[in-house]
Amino acid sequence: MTQLDVQYRYEGHPTEAAMAAIGNLREVYGIRRISIDEEWKTIRVEFDATRLTPPTIFQLLRRAGIAVVEQLPLAVQQAAG
Repeated sequence: MTQLDVQYRYEGHPTEAAMAAIGNLREVYGIRRISIDEEWKTIRVEFDATRLTPPTIFQLLRRAGIAVVEQLPLAVQQAAG
C-alpha cells in the first residue's frame, strides 16, 4: 500500500447534502481520511495510491457536490499556517 495525500481548493460553502456525501466517500475502498479546512477552503484526502489516483479523487469530490477548483501543493497551507 502506498499512502498519498492530495489537497484541493474549493469555492463556496459545502451544502448539507455535500457534507453527507463526503461522509459517504469515507466508505470508498482506498480512501483513508478526509479533512476539510473551512478557513482556507481546502479539502485534503489521504488515500491508497495503489487503488486511486488524484484525478479520481477530484471526480469523487465533484460528484459529491464540492465545487473543487484546483489541486494545491501540500506545502502551501502548511507554509501559510
